[in-house]
Amino acid sequence: MKEISDLLRRDQPVKWLFAGDSITHGAYHTIGWRDFTELFSERLRWELRRPRDIVIKTGISGWKITDLANDLDWNVLQFDADIVVMKFGMNDCTLGDDGLETFRSTYIATIEAIRAGGAQVVLQTPNPVLEYAGAPRTDWLAAYRAAVLEISATCRVPLIDHYDRWSSCETYGTLQHWLVDGFHPNEYGHRALAQGIFEALEIWDPAGSMTCQLPIPRLPG
Repeated sequence: MKEISDLLRRDQPVKWLFAGDSITHGAYHTIGWRDFTELFSERLRWELRRPRDIVIKTGISGWKITDLANDLDWNVLQFDADIVVMKFGMNDCTLGDDGLETFRSTYIATIEAIRAGGAQVVLQTPNPVLEYAGAPRTDWLAAYRAAVLEISATCRVPLIDHYDRWSSCETYGTLQHWLVDGFHPNEYGHRALAQGIFEALEIWDPAGSMTCQLPIPRLPG
């Protein structure tokens, strides 16, 4: 991750691209609030005084990694980004055991294709879900998150593990405040996702950043 965070200190502008599903899309469940990619853009382009950096969001609601692979030229490669941040697994896991190997192999092939185009890749795990998200997500999301960890190690690309952050340090009650329907983050969940990215890039500054000061409800536990 240090190679990625070092880009924030170079004079030349950086082109960032976020690819993923409805959570990256920020569709509907944000009810007009900024999603995590938009919070990242505000932190980067205004607060860190990097206005020539470009933040591109191509996430599409309902997508799986196979959808991205089939549309890679349009969705990613045409933009010639420096960094491609990918977040898949929430929809892929609905395919259960039958889709797990395709998820792994397609993700790896997609990472290789993006790297061949000259971009660096950062992976994100999906956030955990609550019980009322229902099967198959409650049954299979953990296995797909584990596959993302394996893919990160295999491809030697940095990883932001939202699943671990949310599961290990937040209570069930807190996650109810962060998720709309048991799995889609609301505005608070998107702020928590943004915090994970900011911390990974060493740009989390709740004392000096208005973006980092946005409230994120937490319950003790």
